[in-house]
Amino acid sequence: MTDLPPDFEGAVRALIDGKTKPLGALGQVEALALQLARATGETAPRLDSCELTIFAADHGIAADGVSAYPQDVTRQMVLNFLHGGAAANVFARIVGASVRVVDAGVAGEPIDHPELVPRRIAPGTRNSRLEPAMTGAERDEAMQAGAALAQGCGADVLCFGEMGIANTSAASLVAHKLLGVPLAELVGRGTGLDDSGLARKRAVLEAAAARTAPRLDAGTALAEYGGFEIAMMAGAMLAGARSNRPVLVDGFIATAAALAALRIEPAAERALVYAHRSAEPGHAQLLAALDAWPVLDLGMRLGEGTGALLAWPVVRAASAMLTDMASFESAGVSGPG
Repeated sequence: MTDLPPDFEGAVRALIDGKTKPLGALGQVEALALQLARATGETAPRLDSCELTIFAADHGIAADGVSAYPQDVTRQMVLNFLHGGAAANVFARIVGASVRVVDAGVAGEPIDHPELVPRRIAPGTRNSRLEPAMTGAERDEAMQAGAALAQGCGADVLCFGEMGIANTSAASLVAHKLLGVPLAELVGRGTGLDDSGLARKRAVLEAAAARTAPRLDAGTALAEYGGFEIAMMAGAMLAGARSNRPVLVDGFIATAAALAALRIEPAAERALVYAHRSAEPGHAQLLAALDAWPVLDLGMRLGEGTGALLAWPVVRAASAMLTDMASFESAGVSGPG
């Protein structure tokens, strides 16, 4: 990432304060504009394009009944993305973002589709209740694949989404091992579990967590409990930050990937924009731990990058405020007395 000069933040604040508005009148949009400037290393970045990359993968722990949906849904939703029928596709069309779909490790045979990006590490992770979800080599391959995809993206702003039955379980376990927050405060209903299903999910995750030490470093947590899509997102986020581009972080699962990424490379923090506050209970814990302010709070818990897409127009508006809004001087408007 580009090193910022000592006076950089003051220069951006002066630019914002000099716009034709009362001081602070645009509220959090001004804070967002400052963050976009810091992410890009430019006092007035022009951000005109956004791409969503959806990473899809399956999880061995799904065999323990931690989701309300069967594992086949991961593959079925990948096809839905490719056919343009998912919420992420609809939102992307509305906000003018492009979409890529990546097979990071979907169970079964490889999916044959000309628009699918094949980066599968394996046909799903192992069951982390019984053994590590992936090897260290598989984790590294996933992170490197995510980084390469981010580097090859030409958009000004990057969004990363995910699809994978049981990936709220993986995200909960990764967050638990990185933060030390009790699983009971992280584990939610995911795809819509009833009370008995939620109790079963918590019991399975407690058993999985008991396999390893109470706290783990990020690389170990990803290998022991993560998913290929989570590891790819972490690698992609780090590469996006290194290329001086804002990264819109979606919901609970994407934020777990962001937490792991930041434990590996804390300097990436300035590029990560937290798009929304998910209704999944663990997301509030993650946002608090990261001292992160989400752009939106709409009670969503879908994933797929949908929250990141909806935040994109706000991000673009904050950037345009820096580049296109007149100053008191340029507009010939009298400033405050």
